[in-house]
Amino acid sequence: MTYSELSELIFRKQSYLCVGLDTDPRKLPTHLLGESDPVFTFNKAIIDATADLTVAYKPNLAFYEAQGPRGWESLQKTLDYLPADCFTIADAKRGDIGNTSGLYARTFFDPTAAGLHFDSVTVAPYMGQDSVMPFLDYNHKWVILLALTSNPGSADFQRQPVAEQELFEVVIETAQTWVGPDHHERLMFVVGATQADELTRIRALAPKNFLLVPGVGAQGGSLTDVSRYGLTPDGGLLVNASRNILYASSGADFAERARAEAQSLQRQMAEHLATLP
Repeated sequence: MTYSELSELIFRKQSYLCVGLDTDPRKLPTHLLGESDPVFTFNKAIIDATADLTVAYKPNLAFYEAQGPRGWESLQKTLDYLPADCFTIADAKRGDIGNTSGLYARTFFDPTAAGLHFDSVTVAPYMGQDSVMPFLDYNHKWVILLALTSNPGSADFQRQPVAEQELFEVVIETAQTWVGPDHHERLMFVVGATQADELTRIRALAPKNFLLVPGVGAQGGSLTDVSRYGLTPDGGLLVNASRNILYASSGADFAERARAEAQSLQRQMAEHLATLP
């Protein structure tokens, strides 16, 4: 999916919602446990309930890898089921030496390899340019680089001073030079919703790049603050919500309750989009 296609999708759906498919088998409604693939059955119901309200889905790979081959099969079926007009994110946080990163990129982007065909993958920047570039060898695929995350430990490294900046700012500026002048067409950054007070600084460094923003809802991030400081004329945001949608109910009405949560966020997003010039 291209930059312009993603932007058009946001304004057509009046939403910049990303649903995180962090599906934990231990939290599934009990009536699903007799299914041959409870995780996929759950994901399918969530997708059916939210597809018209969201522009992106983000499976967290850890929830699937922890189940071994069964989890990989659930992930494959989930990815194949997702609507073609939704942006897909492999939340894998990979990053290694060049040849290893090349294999990770092949895993998520080349359907003739592992069978997966994600639009994007989250990548850790710690090992530098050669660990990130293999993901950018695939046309029309995106790197979503960790910049300023929402976890408490983010301050250990991301907020360390480097000259007159903090390390996350150096990451954002430097990564753009790896891609070139049209970096916003291929490169996004992860910025936690609990770091909304820094969005003005981040937008000064990356005025056109999309930001993937986790942490709204269960982690306490403010959608209003994220939208006020992060939205751009092209949209520019993918705001992720996981637990508050997936586990809105543990009963037979889980999909209906998930839809209600997603619809509440979508309506707020539509109001924020209406304020754009």
